[in-house]
Amino acid sequence: KQYFEPEKKVIEEYEGMPEEKDIVLQDTESGFVIYIDEERYKLVQEENQDVIVPKVPLEDRYPEVSMSIKQLKGILPEQAIAEQQQLLAEKYAKVEAPVKVTEPLEATLISAKDGQSWDSPVVKVYVLSNGHGGSFVITGKYFLEAAEGHGARFYYMLKQFTLVDQKQ
Repeated sequence: KQYFEPEKKVIEEYEGMPEEKDIVLQDTESGFVIYIDEERYKLVQEENQDVIVPKVPLEDRYPEVSMSIKQLKGILPEQAIAEQQQLLAEKYAKVEAPVKVTEPLEATLISAKDGQSWDSPVVKVYVLSNGHGGSFVITGKYFLEAAEGHGARFYYMLKQFTLVDQKQ
């Protein structure tokens, strides 16, 4: 496995203000590495996905804030995109058409939201190849008012997302 710094300093911009912070390498068993801001978030390894959640749980009045990263072995990105579109259409009022993006990472992005109020749920799903005939599906969930906070922080974390060869 290539070498990644265990911790590094970055400057990221939130709500127009630069912010310097330390980000910490999260080495998973799932074929990727990602750096997260451990002051604000933690990575929880679940059975079939890794989930980044706020370190301090939000009050119940807020919609879910999380970013899940799931590898789908044997499911090509095209198939995963179609499945994700269908799942989003069942849950959200407005689902955008899939669009290829190069920022924050090279993937196909499907955006969805449910309403225009401050607490309206927002979801961004990124689908990319795992390089081995499968896909990664990365799902960021937050709410409209948190777009410049949690939404921006998830975006910067995804800029640090890197696929790594898994030990066979």
